[in-house]
Amino acid sequence: MTIKLRSGLLAAAFSVALAACSEQVAEQGIPEQENHHATAHEEGALAIQAQSAPDTLKGSLKAEAHGKVGPAHLTVAYHSPAVRGRVIWGGLVARNQVWVTGAHSATSLQTDQPITIGGQPLPAGKYALFTIPGEKEWTVIINKNWEQHLADDYSEAEDMVRFSVKPDTLAQHQERLRYEVMPQSDEQGAVVMTWDKLKLTLPVGFSGRNTEPSL
Repeated sequence: MTIKLRSGLLAAAFSVALAACSEQVAEQGIPEQENHHATAHEEGALAIQAQSAPDTLKGSLKAEAHGKVGPAHLTVAYHSPAVRGRVIWGGLVARNQVWVTGAHSATSLQTDQPITIGGQPLPAGKYALFTIPGEKEWTVIINKNWEQHLADDYSEAEDMVRFSVKPDTLAQHQERLRYEVMPQSDEQGAVVMTWDKLKLTLPVGFSGRNTEPSL
């Protein structure tokens, strides 16, 4: 075999190995440094994890939380902003105003079964989840119009459910806004939002019967 032919074969083998390596890196999805704070769902959404320290990621991350309460499968789709040393409550997030409870587009709550939330019935479907943060008590809003930017097109006339909850104080800082769907018993659970040093718990139950939306 001539030196020229041997060199050509070695160059070709090196190119194939390099291409395979590049493809493997591209398929990893989330860089290793991000795995401590988020894991990947399908279609680019992340599952935000408990996180006390700041990260190096820019912007509000597209995220989802999934879980079951009884046979009902719940999905919360949202964008997760970071604290980044800012004053959140009464600063970045205004008091006594309708808040998207996330960032960018409206946070959505989807259930494939009829449930109760805040003790009130909610049919299977997809909804917007808004809140009105107060000093000591928050108003939680489940609204028909889930497909909107922030709360730009919010209308109280499209509310399905409204109820009040008192937030709790976290012992440990949560850097990125995080939702969890947490089962608590066979037919009871909660949607929990944590951010900064605040925890908001929305009680959820499986209603076990069809519930038609009010007209």
